[in-house]
Amino acid sequence: MPEALTADARRAIEWDCATLINLYATLNDAARWAEVAALYTEDGFMTRPSAPDVPIIGRAAILAAFEARPPRTTQHVTANIVVTVLDADTAAATSAMLLFTAADAPPLVGGFADRLRRIPGEGWRFAERRGSLTFA
Repeated sequence: MPEALTADARRAIEWDCATLINLYATLNDAARWAEVAALYTEDGFMTRPSAPDVPIIGRAAILAAFEARPPRTTQHVTANIVVTVLDADTAAATSAMLLFTAADAPPLVGGFADRLRRIPGEGWRFAERRGSLTFA
């Protein structure tokens, strides 16, 4: 049986994973696609909130999907992040998301369900990031 984590170790994992989720939104809004894709494991799985039934699998495919987007200005607001530590190297998280785009478009409200994995030499990465819209 794996050794139990200390409260401090759990808090450190929660902090690192919440930081990863916030960094994702910040890099996404800055259109820093290579850095966004690098937040995923090599075999990472992603669905966009606007296309929850269209998985994009693999870091290279995720980068290509972001690079294929037409240029746009966005502001993601991420909130209600809850991280559940599963063990020293895996966690799950949920978060709410509010997305602002063009001035004439209504904001999108949704969220993410994440599986996170610690990768030696890289740190915490998204193994799976499933987006969904609550309402638009």
